[in-house]
Amino acid sequence: MDTIKVVCGIIENQGNYFVCRRKQGKSLAGFWEFPGGKLELGESHLEALHRELREELEMEVAIGEYLGLSVYEYDKFHVELYGYRCDLIRYHGKLIDHDKYQWVRLEDLNTFTMAPADVPFIDLISQ
Repeated sequence: MDTIKVVCGIIENQGNYFVCRRKQGKSLAGFWEFPGGKLELGESHLEALHRELREELEMEVAIGEYLGLSVYEYDKFHVELYGYRCDLIRYHGKLIDHDKYQWVRLEDLNTFTMAPADVPFIDLISQ
């Protein structure tokens, strides 16, 4: 089974957290996630996170603390998800791999059907 290394941003703005819903036709369609994407060869976590947020959302963030690693085995692949706290600098609502986004209060994140690899980050930011 292939291992995919992915980086995500747990993006906070005015006490709310940014989540996106994966659109139909994509793997994990309908699940909500903290945005990010796959690491490319030779790319650092921070480079990948900036690139992915720029490409998929036209979003700019200030990347902060490394929160940790979530490892999850899906049916067809194994994912290593590296999470970073981020502060929003700029976002204008662009979506490519997602069909919806929402700013959510921390206490409401558990009401979303999150991708399984993303779930541990809710606990980490709750501490």
